Formats: sequence, structure tokens, C-alpha cells
Amino acid sequence: MLKFLPESMGYLLARGRVADAEALARSRGVAVTDFVTIPTGGRGTASTTAHRIRRLFTGSRAITTPALWTASFAGLLLVYGVATWLPVMMRSTGYELGSALSFLLVINLGGIVGMLIAGQVADRVGPIPTALVWFALTAIGITALSVQMPLAATYVVVFATGVWLFSAQTMVYAGTAAHSEADFRATAVGLTSGIGRFGAVFGPWLGGVLIASGTPRWGFGAFAVAALLAVAALLVVFVTDRVGSRATTSSVLERVSP
Repeated sequence: MLKFLPESMGYLLARGRVADAEALARSRGVAVTDFVTIPTGGRGTASTTAHRIRRLFTGSRAITTPALWTASFAGLLLVYGVATWLPVMMRSTGYELGSALSFLLVINLGGIVGMLIAGQVADRVGPIPTALVWFALTAIGITALSVQMPLAATYVVVFATGVWLFSAQTMVYAGTAAHSEADFRATAVGLTSGIGRFGAVFGPWLGGVLIASGTPRWGFGAFAVAALLAVAALLVVFVTDRVGSRATTSSVLERVSP
């Protein structure tokens, strides 16, 4: 499949691959200049890794980049922690082993549906607001699971939690890409994913510590707090974006006003 998925013209131009970008444009029947301006004077040469990393901390990105890393850490802590220990935690609230194991299947089915829903929502409102609301709903869902409910209601809550949980983390990656220009987008997404992997290790470890100490039900609270940490981090990104957008609008109005 990768063979048939071309790079974007913006990425090719950012890396100085003007000929490849023009060939791609011809194959699609469009002009390169309809999308971006072809770099001149050496500006299209590939930047170094150090330069791309520095770009992640210029301007408002000095705030949004660490916030996105925090959200990714908390998100993967949730994904891997819940996926590893959900049956044990549900057993601690009084459910039978068979039901506890089936909850793991149901939450993953919810995750499949959630990817489709989150993509549609993000197309309308953007990935950051989507992830922010999704993580908030995840915190509510995980907290609700700490209380034993009728089995049918529990399946509904588990499914809904899966809808929000897994796609929320995906929206963090989409939000990172949206905050990055073509020449360092791969670096930004890669580092966000890499930082998140620390959470992927910490989540199962944290759940294991709580279970080994005889307090598996505390896992619900711990994972709900992780979801709220992601909410706080994404709220920082959202507010920073709004402030930056207003500043840009004011600057444009000042330039065009007589």
C-alpha cells in the first residue's frame, strides 16, 4: 500500500525535492503553485534534525509542544494501562470472570467505532477540541466503571469508554500534525509518539503496582486522573491557539486599516 501513497507536495518542497513535487503535480493534473510556493535560494534544502527540533519550541510552540507531549504520555498510559488491567479491575468490583474478560473485547470494539466517529467530528471542529472532550468523557466513563451496575448498563459504559479512549489518543497525533509545518511535521509527530511510549510503559506498571498492593479498584481513580491530565494539557493547547489566532487577526486588521 505504501507504494501507492505519495508524499504531499508540501513535504517534498520542504525537503528540497522540487522535481518530485512537480512530477506528482503533473500526475494529478494540478500545479504546484496552487498549493505552495516553490522555495528558492536554497530555502528548500533539507533542514537538520537539530534545526527541526528547535522549530518545535519557537513561538507559541514552546507552550504547545510540551503540552502535546504530556497529553500523549497520559493518553498512552490510559490505553495500555486499561487494556492490560481492565479485567482484573472489573473483577475487583464484583463481576464474574467471564464478564470481566468480555469487557476487554467490548472496549476494543468501542475503540474501532470511536476512530470513525472521532474522524468525522475532528473534520468539523478540529482534532484538539475533539481530543479534549474525548478525554474528559473517558475520565467520566472510567470513574463510572468503578461502581458495580447492572450488567447491560456496564456493557454500554465500557463500549462508550472505548469509543472515547482509543480515538482520543489518535486525535493527539492529528493535533500534533496540524500544529507542525511540513518540514518538521514528521519530527513533531515522532517525538510526540515517542514521549507517549513512556506512558505506555508506565500505565501497565502502575496498574500492576496497585493490584500487587491489593488495591485494584484504585486503578479506576488513577486512570481517571491520567485522563484529566490529558484534558488539562490539551486545554493549554486550545487556549494558546485561540490567543494566537486573535493576535494574528488583530495584526492583519491593523495592516489593512487606513
